[in-house]
Amino acid sequence: MPVSATGLPGFRNPALPLRERVEDLLSRLTTDERLAMLHQYAPAVRRLGVGAFRTGSEGLHGVSWLGEATVFPQAVGLGASWDEELVREVGEAVSTELRAFHYHRPTAVGSDRGPNSLQAWAPVLNLLRDPRWGRNEEGYSEDPVHTAKVGEAFCRGLSGDHPVYLRTAPVLKHFLAYNNEDDRCTTSSALRPRVLQEYDLAAFRPVVAAGAATGAMAAYNLVNGRPCHVSPLIEAELRRWAGPTGHELFVVSDAEAPSNLVDPEHYFDDHAQGHAAALKAGIDSFTDHGEDTETVVGRLREALERGLIDQEDVDRAVRRQLEVRFRLGEFDPELDPYAGTGPEVIDSPEHRALARRAAAESTVLLKNNGLLPLDPARTPRIAVIGPLADTLFEDWYSGTLPYRVSAAAGLGAALGAHGGEVVHVEGSDRITLRSRTTGELLGKSAFEVTDWGGGASTLRDADTGRYLSLQDDDTLAPGQEIIKSWFVKETFRIEPAGPDTVLLRSVFTGRYATVDPTDGRVGVTAETAQEAEHWQREVVRDGVAEARAAAAAADVAVVVLGNHPLINGRETEDRADIALPEGQEKLLRAVAGVRPDTALVVMSSYPYALDWADEHLPAVVWTSHGGQETGHALAAVLLGGAEPSGRLAQTWYRGDDPLPAPLDYDVIKAGWTYQYHRSTPLYPFGHGLSYTQFTHRDLRLSQPSIAQDGSVGLAVTLENTGARPGSEVVQVYVRALEARYEAPRLRLADFRKVRLEPGESRELTFTLPAERFAHWSVATGEFTVDPGGYEVIVARSADHAVLTAPLTVTGEPAGPRAGTGHRILAVDFDDYEDAAIVDATRTDGDAVTPADPARPATLHFREVDLTGAAAIEVETAREGDGERDGEGGARLEVRADGRLLAEIDVPVTGDRYAWTSTTAGLAAPLGGVHDLSLTLRGGFRLAAFRFGAAG
Repeated sequence: MPVSATGLPGFRNPALPLRERVEDLLSRLTTDERLAMLHQYAPAVRRLGVGAFRTGSEGLHGVSWLGEATVFPQAVGLGASWDEELVREVGEAVSTELRAFHYHRPTAVGSDRGPNSLQAWAPVLNLLRDPRWGRNEEGYSEDPVHTAKVGEAFCRGLSGDHPVYLRTAPVLKHFLAYNNEDDRCTTSSALRPRVLQEYDLAAFRPVVAAGAATGAMAAYNLVNGRPCHVSPLIEAELRRWAGPTGHELFVVSDAEAPSNLVDPEHYFDDHAQGHAAALKAGIDSFTDHGEDTETVVGRLREALERGLIDQEDVDRAVRRQLEVRFRLGEFDPELDPYAGTGPEVIDSPEHRALARRAAAESTVLLKNNGLLPLDPARTPRIAVIGPLADTLFEDWYSGTLPYRVSAAAGLGAALGAHGGEVVHVEGSDRITLRSRTTGELLGKSAFEVTDWGGGASTLRDADTGRYLSLQDDDTLAPGQEIIKSWFVKETFRIEPAGPDTVLLRSVFTGRYATVDPTDGRVGVTAETAQEAEHWQREVVRDGVAEARAAAAAADVAVVVLGNHPLINGRETEDRADIALPEGQEKLLRAVAGVRPDTALVVMSSYPYALDWADEHLPAVVWTSHGGQETGHALAAVLLGGAEPSGRLAQTWYRGDDPLPAPLDYDVIKAGWTYQYHRSTPLYPFGHGLSYTQFTHRDLRLSQPSIAQDGSVGLAVTLENTGARPGSEVVQVYVRALEARYEAPRLRLADFRKVRLEPGESRELTFTLPAERFAHWSVATGEFTVDPGGYEVIVARSADHAVLTAPLTVTGEPAGPRAGTGHRILAVDFDDYEDAAIVDATRTDGDAVTPADPARPATLHFREVDLTGAAAIEVETAREGDGERDGEGGARLEVRADGRLLAEIDVPVTGDRYAWTSTTAGLAAPLGGVHDLSLTLRGGFRLAAFRFGAAG
């Protein structure tokens, strides 16, 4: 083994190139030591002086799960800031605190577990396609350009700016097309090539290509029928983009996902096969079975012994891990510039100030008819009302709040400085529940009841503030002061059962509360309503009446409504709809009925349908769960001390707008996001008002036309024409005119946030490469910029264009799709009906099958050159299950311009992955260009087809 001139082992010599150091250390490891490094908790190699290592510390908007740390706004809030520099600063603060936890807050489990990891599992780049997604709070935006720019900024903050060493190692989550929680481990996201390339991959591609990320995490779901943990896209896309950066990505699994490959996904027969396939697909570290390293390593050892993997597969993954560890300074503590980070940085004054600024800049003014900003001299008495008025919540990936400044507290402090007063009421009913069986009160006290939507309510003990909770022995008792656990046992459905009588049902188990008549024990054991205890419900305090009284006695009301991040929309649980909880809507209307000067503040992880509020209230504001400084930030915005400079990074739909099905990932055909949605939203992507006025003028393009591989410069002048300083987000969109494909209504190309003093103006310049006008051509399998007319649009939002300039792209137009003599993939259709995309094999390729074998599926291929075509060869697989085939067996029909060319009976191959080719002559030889359609009848798969001369 090489020893350097210093006498140190090669891997200990910082003067050697990184690759040499990695190879030297790898060469010194035994096979068992290398296998052990494939688990999340890699044990120490003490004979070499190599410490234990583990992957993953959560750092989405603050250091998570390790104790008190600065809590910044949720990612969806940071995205709403549209401020890349701010987001970079937040990433820097998070990584600095994570360094402090690494050195000074060791895990209590013991040294074998390894120190708190410097690999940061953040940011989340999954696009917010569906606002009902339970993890909506974790993403930045519904747009790939916006998400990539904000995500890259956060990564830059996490990794630091040293040329050699990383402060932390950012890992992008979750690859790929992950936007539903219900049955997330077994559902498949169908991505046709255009959606894959233009939408889902487009959020990850720029961040990886820029070298901003050091790793990625695979997603729980399947894509096109294949689990993401064995996706060929890990190597074909992710690692290909990283190639020019000089560093390979270190790809980790999500928790328990490798085991999911066998159960519940049943994709492989045994765990050795599943783990082997994941390793070969590019998974380098297995987050599985918690700290039980041996189970995972045993499976991989078995895979090695069975020849399912070889030593190079293992070495390749270990090599990637070691590279990250070297870059984190593990082997050069004396040279690591971040090694001296002390515990004083955790929740430091600087980070508190940054948290306040981030919360303020993330706040979005959705509507304002002049009520805001409030003038303390004219509104000295403010009623702050609602379930979120005087509390802050943690979400699953937030840190432990070191302190909480609620909306009521922040407004109280700010208004008090001007001699004003805040009156706070929650507006919730206080009730007692008395057993009809024993006459005893449940909990011996009254409960504050809060409606969180979807029929889920919490009951908080009026005396202790603790939530009524289902205990491990199925009894009920006031339990936690805060709700933050994987299994939420504090939500109940209060179901009417007669006059002033209700049943109490656990949301967690679905069972009803019962009372033992002999000892009065309250258990949650009844499976049906007939077995349940009847409770006499008495209203001790009418929350709505109390709120009305407070509002009537105030000069203005601020109603703070929204969600609890662990209830009704969270990891593992999607929302059923976007309606505001019924009880909260009722409270809002009651307050506005007596106090027209009512401002609604929505504090939420996701959009709501606020139709009534938008129509009837003078002011509506949104903030995410903004962290410990939320109240100070909100007070500053509401009272005019800070600008509401946030802009929505997600469309807020209307209540009567029928949203596509949650599992319809085809943003183009389904009509998702501002790019393709066909109805006017309530609040569009990019929307946000200001307290000042801005004028955009003098839009100029550097040239009227560009080549297909060129670029165009854009200049526009922004002026603050109002009386206050303020920030505007200049949004640049592009649109194709008369496109030959289904193009977006418009598409974000770039943006910049600018702060201007009153009367100040500034010229902003942008460079738009031709790729901003490109679409994925299914005919050629590459990005293409069609020649023709385009528009460049400067806008305040996706629905508020202010300046437009025409642009022409010159070049040769695309010809027809080559048909004769060319293999055409079935998935490369231009349009379809009733088709599903599935896996062609377990390792690679896509195929198409009817979504329902009882209904035919049709694929459309436009403008196909069939000159000389006399026969068609099709590649099909058919298990031969009569039930799947439906009536009439399995048949493929081929038409050109509606005329039947061929009918092919699809043979049984016995397996969905067993492929065969079948050739049939055409009804008549073809020439020229035609629109094709292929109709699939029955339960078979079509991978590709080819036209040729007659056999």
